[in-house]
Amino acid sequence: MPMSFKWSLAAIMIGFAALSGVAQAESFSRLAQQNFAVGKLTKGKAGGYGWVVSNGSKRFFCRLNASLAYVNKKEMVGITSSGRLIKVDRATFEASIGGPHPSIPQWSDLQAGRVKPADVGSCTAAR
Repeated sequence: MPMSFKWSLAAIMIGFAALSGVAQAESFSRLAQQNFAVGKLTKGKAGGYGWVVSNGSKRFFCRLNASLAYVNKKEMVGITSSGRLIKVDRATFEASIGGPHPSIPQWSDLQAGRVKPADVGSCTAAR
């Protein structure tokens, strides 16, 4: 019994060691403080939206965290995690929540990379 426990423990330790080298997560706030430049909105390998954030030698892909964005005075978009955009009637939506909400970003700002930390999810090293 102790021998199989040792093998299990060894396998778990090797797994954790391998995972720690694979993905380096970083917060967008920390990257912004280090003067990383934010690129334009793009789709990642899995189809979700995000931005490439870089400082010349290091690059990260930061996922979009917003699920809604204002397009213009009449239209909004709902953004799914798989990267689909769903048109939403802004007047109907705002009637249901009591008016415009300041936390909802402008779609044009997201596209241009003018983002607030609340709009950005996790950042992982890009290859």
